[in-house]
Amino acid sequence: MERRRLRGSIQSRYISMSVWTSPRRLVELAGQSLLKDEALAIAALELLPRELFPPLFMAAFDGRHSQTLKAMVQAWPFTCLPLGVLMKGKQLHLETFKAMLDGLDVLLAQEVRPRRWKLQVLDLRKNSHQDFWTVWSGNRASLYSFPEPEAAQPMTKKRKVDGLSTEAEQPFIPVEVLVDLFLKEGACDELFSYLIEKVKRKKNVLHLCCKKLKIFAMPMQDIKMILKMVQLDSIEDLEVTCTWKLPTLAKFSPYLGQMINLRRLLLSHIHASSYISPEKEEQYIAQFTSQFLSLQCLQALYVDSLFFLRGRLDQLLRHVMNPLETLSITNCRLSEGDVMHLSQSPSVSQLSVLSLSGVVLTDVSPEPLQALLERASATLQDLVFDECGITDDQLLVLLPSLSHCSQLTTLSFCGNPISISALQSLLQHLIGLSNLTHVLYPVPLESYENVRGTLHLERLAYLHARLRELLCELGRPSMVWLSANPCPHCGDRTFYDPEPILCPCFMPN
Repeated sequence: MERRRLRGSIQSRYISMSVWTSPRRLVELAGQSLLKDEALAIAALELLPRELFPPLFMAAFDGRHSQTLKAMVQAWPFTCLPLGVLMKGKQLHLETFKAMLDGLDVLLAQEVRPRRWKLQVLDLRKNSHQDFWTVWSGNRASLYSFPEPEAAQPMTKKRKVDGLSTEAEQPFIPVEVLVDLFLKEGACDELFSYLIEKVKRKKNVLHLCCKKLKIFAMPMQDIKMILKMVQLDSIEDLEVTCTWKLPTLAKFSPYLGQMINLRRLLLSHIHASSYISPEKEEQYIAQFTSQFLSLQCLQALYVDSLFFLRGRLDQLLRHVMNPLETLSITNCRLSEGDVMHLSQSPSVSQLSVLSLSGVVLTDVSPEPLQALLERASATLQDLVFDECGITDDQLLVLLPSLSHCSQLTTLSFCGNPISISALQSLLQHLIGLSNLTHVLYPVPLESYENVRGTLHLERLAYLHARLRELLCELGRPSMVWLSANPCPHCGDRTFYDPEPILCPCFMPN
């Protein structure tokens, strides 16, 4: 009798409204009406149709109905609850968040998984499942075009306990909490702290998973504490932009080695330590580079401002076990031997992106660079050789290999001391690359008044016009963007794109 009364009450709220009311408005009004009696709303969850859970959850979330949300987490009829996108742009109430995690707690405390328990993932990322709530609220689809509920599972066998028949237990599956982590001192708020404490107490049944991890300035002891709570094999994208010294990197290295599904790694600003011996330095470096043996899913590697890379690039690359799609080595010192090892490494044979920006190559013979371009010529799409100090003689050796890069779409070559004649040769070799649409060339040396880098604007305009005339003759009139060296006075650059964009020093007052 009580169950019949409850069902009738729900139907009176969800069905008895005017048929002329739009489906979306009908659901909103019904949810608001039901939430006026929170006890009834909680009791109704057992009978509530699956398609009405999301709009009721949104109404409860907006109205901060903590107890209803706690109960809805326990009864959630989908495998994933994308809470993060619902929180996006909103100030989440701490007690509301705690209530939802407490609802998860109730589920995890049960020895036997409830029959209706579907929830496997609590997704707190703000840029995933963007359409879930709009679809289910009726913004993208009508109430009557919602996906059908999941097909009923085959009936489980029953077993007898003390002579009574009961349904077999469902196998227990830990619940995953998906987050994107941004580790910076002072950035961890009370919500995150509460989540970490919850995971710490329930680590066997509540798994904290993180696909994107960014580490900025934070004490290593705090980083280690958080990483011990994370399922490290869930991390696919890692950025470490800290001013660490080598011993700190060595302390982090064992955690890196456990990120076996890592696809993208960015590591920058590792500085020298004057107080450690050369033997200890080698030990720390080996401890770091050996971790790459475990990173067999790695596709993109970005290293920037690593002091120890000179003379040791081969030590890093020989531990990279699969071909990379992206390799960016920027603002590092490399020897000619390093470039030779780079050109011979199996990891560069399928590169689509290569950047050596800020790596001074003036004293490096061009043959290893030529071999590197040949190795990657069939797949290379983006090439960056900015601020490398490449001279005319080196460029002329590279041109035949560069012209074989048939898939090249972007080339950035600014900041190199190249003459107008070498630039013209470069343009002639690039003309045959039909996919090449974005090119940034250096301003030719003849455009500067002095060695300090002061531009002679009239001379620059004349040389730019010559290059454009050459490109028009070759049938590629738009394929030239010029970039000057940084201004010695203000540090900004002058561009031609295709008209001049002057640095502030040349602008009229």
